[in-house]
Amino acid sequence: MHYRFLSLEDYGKVVELWKRSGLKYKPVGRDSERAISEQMIKQPNMFLGAFDGERLVGIAMLTDDGRKGWINRLAVDPEYQRRGVAAEIIKRAEETFRSRGIFLFAALVEDWNIPSQNLFKKLGYKKHDDIYYFSKRDFDDY
Repeated sequence: MHYRFLSLEDYGKVVELWKRSGLKYKPVGRDSERAISEQMIKQPNMFLGAFDGERLVGIAMLTDDGRKGWINRLAVDPEYQRRGVAAEIIKRAEETFRSRGIFLFAALVEDWNIPSQNLFKKLGYKKHDDIYYFSKRDFDDY
C-alpha cells in the first residue's frame, strides 16, 4: 500500500471509488471535475489517496480554515475496509495539517455511519453531542 496526494488525472479513479464505497456523489455540482480542479488549485496537496498498486482504494479530501483541519469525504473501497487504510489516511491527514501549523482536527460523520464514528473515537476524536451542524446551499449539488 502506498499513499500520495492526488492530481486531477486521478479524478476518474476518485469517482469510481466514491461509487464503490457508497459515498454520495454530486457530479453536476461540488463533485464535478471542474469543482474538484478548482479545489485542487486553491489547496494543493490536500487530496490524499491510498493505492494498492495503481488501484485507488482510499481517499480523504482535506480542507482547513487556517486554524482547524477538516477530514472530508473519507472513503475506503469495501474490499479494503477493516485493514487500517482509513486509520492511516487519518494519521497522514493529521501530519499534513501539523506541517501547515494546524493542530485542531475535525470530521463530520453522518449519524448512521457507526463504523466511521467508532474509528474516529478509537483514534482519539471526541464526539460532541452539544454541537449542531447547519448548512445552507444555493444548489442541491453542493
